[in-house]
Amino acid sequence: MHLCMNWKSVQFDWNQARAFLVTAEEGTLSAAAKELGLTQPTLSRQVAGLEEELGVSLFERVGRGLELTTSGAELLGQVQAMGEAAGNLKLTAAGQSKKIQGNICISSTDLIMIHVMPILVEKLRCQYPEITVELISSNTVSDLRRREADIAIRAMQPADPDLIARKIGDVTGHLYASKQYLQQIGNPQSVEDLIDADFICDKSEMFMNIMAGCDLKLTQRNFPVYTESVITQWELVKRGLGIALLPDQVAGTEPLFHKVLPGLQPFKGTLWLVVHKELRTSRRVRVVFDFLANELLEWFKNTK
Repeated sequence: MHLCMNWKSVQFDWNQARAFLVTAEEGTLSAAAKELGLTQPTLSRQVAGLEEELGVSLFERVGRGLELTTSGAELLGQVQAMGEAAGNLKLTAAGQSKKIQGNICISSTDLIMIHVMPILVEKLRCQYPEITVELISSNTVSDLRRREADIAIRAMQPADPDLIARKIGDVTGHLYASKQYLQQIGNPQSVEDLIDADFICDKSEMFMNIMAGCDLKLTQRNFPVYTESVITQWELVKRGLGIALLPDQVAGTEPLFHKVLPGLQPFKGTLWLVVHKELRTSRRVRVVFDFLANELLEWFKNTK
């Protein structure tokens, strides 16, 4: 049955529609509740309220997850468009702000957040004391369109045409370990000497491929400890528990770290400062964006 929605006949509640949208995107009530910062019973009531208002069932339970019914699938596109419009409305409203005050949300990778951002935020607050700074430390990409952050520092160039990106510089990386650990494994001189070494990474396919490109084929036994948190990797390396792939611009400043096989070709990446094009028209966001770009470029220059 085709769901022909007459919104005039519906007592519209955006909270209910958003609850439906996020539940459809996340696939479970628990994940959606976490995403929205709600309790699961509250989210369930909102979804049930929308189903009652529309007179249709939107989800059916499959195992531990939820799947959209035919009516739910038809409604999803309409609600997604509404969510997109709501996001654009927020972006436009924020973009019209001319005051250098208010909240700025900045996201970055955790190493940048802990080693670089405190210095930058201190300078920013001195110059613009009316700005409130919210920091998000995450190695996942923040969705700027949905305002998960106003400005993001990313390790990749964005493909979204609605994002404005400024390249900060080329990042290089090497394998690092403590002097203690290198002595423990006999001060390796070649890739072959690392066959039985302990690595502290996330065991991702990308990392395994990078190592394979250096003629080092690792197996599960090379990862007695593993984590996606680069900050945790950092601390474990300092304690002599293994080897990690870390950016030179940060790891090179830590006196307890030593490059493993310095002759290896560096691993290359890039660092970008990114903002949504609508927010770039806000004086407040533009000022902070330009400030961060200049300070990051200066920091980058000094780490070479």
